[in-house]
Amino acid sequence: MRSLKFAAAALAVSVFTVSASFAQAPAPYSVSPDLLEAAKKEGKVVFYTATDVAVAEKLAELFEKEFPGIDVQVERAGSERVFQRVGQEYSSGIHNADVTETSDAVHFLYFKKQGWLEPMVPQVVADKWPEDEKDPDGNFAAYRAHLSVMAYRSDLMPEADAPKTWTDLLDPKYKGKMVKAHPGYSGTVMTATFVLSELLGWDYFEKLGKQNVMQVQSSTEPPKKLAQGERVLEVDGNEYNVFRLQDDGVQIKIVYPEEGTPLAVGNAAVMKQAPHPNAAKVFYAFLFSLEAQQLNSDFGGLRSFHPDVKEKATKTPLSKIKVLHSDPAKLETQIQTIKTNYEKYFGT
Repeated sequence: MRSLKFAAAALAVSVFTVSASFAQAPAPYSVSPDLLEAAKKEGKVVFYTATDVAVAEKLAELFEKEFPGIDVQVERAGSERVFQRVGQEYSSGIHNADVTETSDAVHFLYFKKQGWLEPMVPQVVADKWPEDEKDPDGNFAAYRAHLSVMAYRSDLMPEADAPKTWTDLLDPKYKGKMVKAHPGYSGTVMTATFVLSELLGWDYFEKLGKQNVMQVQSSTEPPKKLAQGERVLEVDGNEYNVFRLQDDGVQIKIVYPEEGTPLAVGNAAVMKQAPHPNAAKVFYAFLFSLEAQQLNSDFGGLRSFHPDVKEKATKTPLSKIKVLHSDPAKLETQIQTIKTNYEKYFGT
């Protein structure tokens, strides 16, 4: 039986304090009958994820249908909370998670340095994934990607009045109309804040903080606030929740600013001390399968690195969007600065 729990660990984990040596990536694997039989004996896999719960649960249902006898326990929280929870548990000798996924690439560099990941490479990742979207030592791979987007309620705000650039958000006419997520909770927004602070400077965020912006936690929340009519404009929020709301008939329009739109990559990995190692291995391979990736795209609105995934015609292709990439190693050095400045400018 699947369960949903929101992590609330208060442990502050310092990053990149432990170094380690890494072996060559292991040989790729497929799900063999013997592996599947061993996984069914374990009967369960625990998935720590920052993906929206509706998408994660839908993925779990697909897995359980394809692999009956193995239940998926979904543990969903924001990326930073997942990171804190894993750090707290492993530092205390507790090993609950089998497979972990967040939208902050820094987390997996840290997990790797700590030696908390079990290197493994599904055959599909070896065959089809871009080299720069998988760890060369086989510790993790990019399970999903999405953009951190600006969006507005097109039925409540005329297109002519909508912002076109990030700096447009500083216009007094948008004061009290915006909602945004928090970099201290959301890995997506941590990445976006880092990218935009480099692009526009911290003066931009200082001015934005004076615009009476509604503050929420997860990047999944701003699109929902727009859907509920609590605000008409989101500063940031994940693209895939906007897609899902659009599919439901909510009149929301995405803005891809001319300065560029931040890209967040969600890595996934099997934990070294996974309590259900065989089920974890089966589930991990499944995450990168065409079936799972197509579901993420169709139902979840996520971007995929699987070359055979077919996106809906209504999606703007990444090739037509100016995408802003981040350097995880550089971001790591700025995490505390980002949190400190954000609290100073937004009061939270």
